[in-house]
Amino acid sequence: MVKKAKNKIIRKPTKKSSANIKEARHPEYQYLDLLQDIIDNGVVKHDHNTGNGLTSVFGRQMRFDLSKGFPLLTTKKVPWNSIMHELYWFMSGQTNIKYLVDNRVPIWDDYPYKIYKSKADKGQLPSLTKEEFVEKIRLDDAFAKIHGELPRIYGEQWRTWPAADGRKIDQLAWVIDTLKNFPERKHAILSAWNPQFLYAMAKPGDALSFPLCHILFHFNVSGDKLSCLLYQRSCDVFLGVPFNIASYAALTMIVAKITGYKPGEFIHTLGDAHIYDDHMAQVKEQLTRTPKKFARLVLSDKIKDLQSFRPDMVTLEDYDSHLPLRAPMTVAGGFNEKDRKVFKENNSAKKKVVKKSK
Repeated sequence: MVKKAKNKIIRKPTKKSSANIKEARHPEYQYLDLLQDIIDNGVVKHDHNTGNGLTSVFGRQMRFDLSKGFPLLTTKKVPWNSIMHELYWFMSGQTNIKYLVDNRVPIWDDYPYKIYKSKADKGQLPSLTKEEFVEKIRLDDAFAKIHGELPRIYGEQWRTWPAADGRKIDQLAWVIDTLKNFPERKHAILSAWNPQFLYAMAKPGDALSFPLCHILFHFNVSGDKLSCLLYQRSCDVFLGVPFNIASYAALTMIVAKITGYKPGEFIHTLGDAHIYDDHMAQVKEQLTRTPKKFARLVLSDKIKDLQSFRPDMVTLEDYDSHLPLRAPMTVAGGFNEKDRKVFKENNSAKKKVVKKSK
């Protein structure tokens, strides 16, 4: 039996024909509907590292026509400065948070601090609060060079994927070249999912201690329009997904500008889409709000190629939103070495079974 959604925000009927009602609905309702879907149909789980409770659904999708406005959510204020600088950080292949710290973008501070603190707790480094750590990153270049690094983060996988033969593969540059020269081909795909550095698949000491969530995106040219489909395996729907929607919509528009196409659609495919327990009150408040007209994203004609692109070549105009809704971030994901024992034990058991069957 299907449960009826509670507290749904339903737009008043218009005089348009039934065929056009769906089209007339504000595209942000896709996001609000997803929040309600998780509340109504989600399964209760817990984050494996922090133990934080969450409610989760699996396998959802949203589509945004970029010719009809830029999908920066309006039912709460979303910090555009952080989104644009983080996207440039990825696109330029950077792996050190100093660039983000210098531009007042705090969203990645927790992960290098988590690594630093684990060493400080063992007496290997001086003890610092997170605020002291971030300030030291900002003021001390030598300290930042050592402790601000997040190896194997998105920028590295996008721009310098480590090949088995020692080469560094620039996936993003290759995708752009493919779109320019072979627009009808179907392989303009970039992946950040590298098993060599993930979970128990990695060698001891090589596994990432932070999560890679948006792991694969695929560009498509149809006529004179460029569209992008993102697969995101793990989706913090209240805090993270609004960033991801705007970031990949902007990426689609920037790549379209570089390659000479008009922006088409941004299609967001979500794997495990969840709301953390300590975000529920804010989510319920957001569901009472009515979306406002989407902003415009204006791209400078100075955008010619990947190498010369800079954040100040992109301008957000006419952004009108409801008030911010703040919530704590769960520093989730990444690999805990204690899980390797289980992986090894399972593999050993499988090998014994194979030997017996022979």
